[in-house]
Amino acid sequence: MTAELRFFWARLNANYWFYPALFSLLAAVLATIMVYLDRSGFAEFLNDVEWIVPARPKGAADMLTVMAGSMIGVASTVFSITIAAVAYASGNYGPRLLTNFMEDRGNQISLATFIGSFVYALIVLRAVRAEDETPASTGDAAATALPGFTPQLSLLVAYLLMAVCVAVLVFFLNHIPSSIRINKVLEGIGRRLLDAIRETYPVEDEFSDAIESKGGEPLTAWDTGYVQLIDFEDLEKIARDCGCTFSLMVRTGDFVHRDMPFMRIEGCKPDSIEDKVRDCFTLGATRTPEQDPQFLIDELVEIGLRALSPGINDPFTAITALHWLGAATAEIGRRDLRKDICGEDAEDCPVIPCPDDFEHYVKRGFGSIRSAVATSPIAAEVMLDTLAKASGPIKDERRQKILKAEADNLAAQARTVLVGPDLERFEAHHAEFNREFW
Repeated sequence: MTAELRFFWARLNANYWFYPALFSLLAAVLATIMVYLDRSGFAEFLNDVEWIVPARPKGAADMLTVMAGSMIGVASTVFSITIAAVAYASGNYGPRLLTNFMEDRGNQISLATFIGSFVYALIVLRAVRAEDETPASTGDAAATALPGFTPQLSLLVAYLLMAVCVAVLVFFLNHIPSSIRINKVLEGIGRRLLDAIRETYPVEDEFSDAIESKGGEPLTAWDTGYVQLIDFEDLEKIARDCGCTFSLMVRTGDFVHRDMPFMRIEGCKPDSIEDKVRDCFTLGATRTPEQDPQFLIDELVEIGLRALSPGINDPFTAITALHWLGAATAEIGRRDLRKDICGEDAEDCPVIPCPDDFEHYVKRGFGSIRSAVATSPIAAEVMLDTLAKASGPIKDERRQKILKAEADNLAAQARTVLVGPDLERFEAHHAEFNREFW
C-alpha cells in the first residue's frame, strides 16, 4: 500500500464526518432489513407477547416523526456544543489542538448516533401504511391482517435506539466539559506521545543513536508542504530491488519545498527511480501526529509557553506540561533510537532515516520551553526536579549528561531574569540538584 493510501485511510477515520456518514449507512441498512422482516411476517410472534402493546399506523407514524425531528434537533445541538468547545480550547490552549478535538471519538460517535437514529426513523416511517391506504402489492397486503401496515419489529428497534440516544446524550454532556479540562487535554497528548515513542522505538535498554547518513546523489522535493507520511516498507523494497542505499534528509513533520534535497541515494542514479520514490512520501499543508512524535512534543511545549505568557500567567498548567515532557523524555532516553524499518535485517537496512538523537528530543522539548520557564520561580524549580526524575530510568551516562547540561542552561537563563529571594531559592535548588543527582 502506498503512502498516499495509508495516509488517506489514517486521516479518513479521523475526520469529523466519517462516523456520522458510516452510522447513517448502517442505519439505512438496518431499517431496510427490519422493514423486510416485518413485511415477510417474521414479527408475528410479537402479537403473542403480552407486555408488548401492538402499535397502530397513526401512533407509529407519530412516534417515528417525533423521533426523527428530535434526533436531528439534538444532532444540531451536539454539533454546536462541539464547535463552541473546540473554539474555546483552540483559543486558550493553541490552534494545533483543533485536530485533537475534531478527532475525539466521543464527539464523533455521539453525533453519529443521533444522525443514524434520524436516518433509521425516516426510512421506517416511509414503510408505515395508514388504515385508509390501499396496499401497494399482494405481499404488502399479506403482511398484516389488520387495515394499514405497522412494522412492529422495526418500531421496537426504534424504541431501543431512542434509549441508546438518551444514554449517549448523557455521556456527551459529561464528556464535553471533561474533555476541555486542561489536565485531561495534557493527559491525552502525553499518553498519545508515550504510545508513539514506544511504537517508533520499540527496543529498550539499548542506547544507540540513529545511523549516520551514507551520502550519495541528492533527490529533490517535487512540491511544497509538510512531510505527513513516509512509506518505509516501500522505500526498502525499492532500495533492495535497485541495489542502492537511501539516506533521508527529512523526517515526518519537516517542511519541504521544490528543489530542496530530501534524500541522498548511493548506488544508483536518482532519475531512474525518482517517480517510485516520490510515491512513498505524502506532502500536505499541515502536520499530523502520524509517524511524528515531535508534533505531540510541540503541542505540550505550546501549552506550556501559552500558560507562562504574561497575559495568562498560569504556571501550574505549565508544570503539568513539564511533567508529561519529563515522562516522554525518560521514555526516549531508555530506548534505541534507531528506527526499526527493516526488522531482522536492520544491520543491512538500505533505508537510513534522518537521525533523531537524544539531544535533539531534549532540545525540542525542554530546550524550547526553557526560556519561558526561567521567568517563573516555581516552574523553574519543577523543571529541575523533572529533569532529575527523567534521568533516573536512563542508564546511559552520555544521555544523563545531556539532561545535566539542560539543567545548567536553565540555571544560566534563570540568573538573567530572577532576582532577590526567588533567585536565591532557585540557586539553592540547583545546588541540591547537582549534589543529589549528579
